[in-house]
Parts: sequence; C-alpha cells; structure tokens
Amino acid sequence: MIVKERETQEGLLVAVCDEDVLGETFEEGELSLTVTEEFYGGDTVDEGSVIDSLARATVANIVGTRAVELAIEEGFIDEANVLEVGTTLHAQLLRMY
Repeated sequence: MIVKERETQEGLLVAVCDEDVLGETFEEGELSLTVTEEFYGGDTVDEGSVIDSLARATVANIVGTRAVELAIEEGFIDEANVLEVGTTLHAQLLRMY
C-alpha cells in the first residue's frame, strides 16, 4: 500500500491507497474519484506502517479494496460508512478531539 502523510493546522492528514489504484479514476453514477499521484503518491509500506499512520491520523482518505478492508479490520472505519466507487472502495476518517 502507499501512504502519504502531511501535517496541517488541523492535525495529521493521511492518504492511503492500494498500489494498483494510483493514477486511476473510478465512477459510480455522478460520483467520480481520481486517485492522483499528487494527493496519494507517497511511500510504499507494509500493513503495519499503514496501521501506525491511521492510528496517528486526524483525517484520513483511504482508497482501494485492501486498504479499506484493513482499516475496517483494525477498527478505524465502520463498514457501513464505506463507499463503493466503481470497482473500488473509498472511506474517510475524521477523528475529533
């Protein structure tokens, strides 16, 4: 998986995607999701590193079947809040303090 972290005024923004969705566009009805290199491009890491990044995230955008499934398995995302966009999955995390 690919992870990109950015520090913002609101906290840590984490973008996670499966390697095979980077650069792809997914559509479902009027919804369109483009997984850009600019936003999602980062370091290729193992699942443990993804979990560590999500644990520290204030906001996270997660795209790709495996990435979203991992976030669900680890309790970061509720499966009911996952969007199917074309042939992939998308979820967002917002941690409020």
